[in-house]
Amino acid sequence: MRGTVDHLDLTVRDPLKSLKFYEAVLGFMGYTRVRQHENGFDFDMPGEGGWRCSVGLRRALGTGKHEVHDRYSPGLHHVAFRAESRSDVDRLHYLLVRLKATILDAPAEYPQYGSAYYAVFFSDPDGLKLEFVFQD
Repeated sequence: MRGTVDHLDLTVRDPLKSLKFYEAVLGFMGYTRVRQHENGFDFDMPGEGGWRCSVGLRRALGTGKHEVHDRYSPGLHHVAFRAESRSDVDRLHYLLVRLKATILDAPAEYPQYGSAYYAVFFSDPDGLKLEFVFQD
């Protein structure tokens, strides 16, 4: 467990507009919205004695140069969440389609990232690239 991510905060243009997307996606993964504050929301993954990981949505203070997040500029490229199985990846993909989310790369094997690497790549309403991956 040492060195794994404890928490992650993502900046978005409007946390309220992004809430439906993140409640659906993070809820699917097992996170629960636990806090709302003036700058956004916090979602926790339950664990023994509290929580295992937390994801926060924070209102962006800057305007940014681009209409959509540029993952090739300095900063965040993407966030990958671990899936339990290939069918878990497929079920999230189905949810994303229902949400009319932007699918960057459909569920498939991506051998360039490792053997038995099965993932879906998608973006949030602000263009932040997210991934849901299963590796045997």
